[in-house]
Amino acid sequence: MSTPVFEIRQGTSPVILAFPHTGTDVPPAIYDRLNDNGRILADTDWHIHELYDGLLSDSTTVRATFHRYVIDANRDPAGVSLYPGQNTTGLVPETDFDGKPIWKDGQAPDEADIAARLRDFHAPYHAALAAEIERVRAMHGVAVLYDCHSIRSHIPFLFEGKLPDFNIGTDMGKTCDGAIEQATLTVVEAAEGYDSVLNGRFKGGWTTRHYGKPETGVHAIQMELAQSTHLQTEAPPFAYDAARADRLRVHLKDILVRIEQIAPGLKR
Repeated sequence: MSTPVFEIRQGTSPVILAFPHTGTDVPPAIYDRLNDNGRILADTDWHIHELYDGLLSDSTTVRATFHRYVIDANRDPAGVSLYPGQNTTGLVPETDFDGKPIWKDGQAPDEADIAARLRDFHAPYHAALAAEIERVRAMHGVAVLYDCHSIRSHIPFLFEGKLPDFNIGTDMGKTCDGAIEQATLTVVEAAEGYDSVLNGRFKGGWTTRHYGKPETGVHAIQMELAQSTHLQTEAPPFAYDAARADRLRVHLKDILVRIEQIAPGLKR
């Protein structure tokens, strides 16, 4: 029996947590086409669903189980770049975040492959996410999508220097009410021992930009965490650091609780 494309846990909170990049499942036929570098699956958002587990008990969660090398659930299905003119990876990546090839010679996906993966992975995940957003909005008159991500703190191919610990993305304030943005910013700016940025290198991926339409009662915000905040090392085996994670979880819970408290006042 094949692995389900997504996992859902339904809750009663107005807050929905999405996890498009924590999955590590790669179908054998696709895995066989990855080269040794690709098979490391280095660009996974390692342990992020574990990091957020239990922080907001009544939240809905929607998690993609497939790896972003199969297809990236946080990219425009039309293949439009999120960051024109900047290095990034596409709908089905040809390279890793260091710009190194991930497919065997002559095995990179073609248009037919991409179309099939859109149908079999990307579309079902987003159909599930959209359905949960509608369910929550029907229940509360408002829904807040919090898109959960992480990335290595040093990736010269994508950005210079060290990435801040907390990277908040709202597409320059377009995807959520300012109260949600401000509440999140207040927590991270007060978090001792951490640094942060609002709409820096990461301004929110396709998920945040596609669903975040405050005028419809749907708000979206992306949190990109530097993996140094919760991993033992940002290299294989990418092990979870419980002590670091526990310190971080205090602040993440504060963010989510504040957003949950704000949400009822955002009804249209």
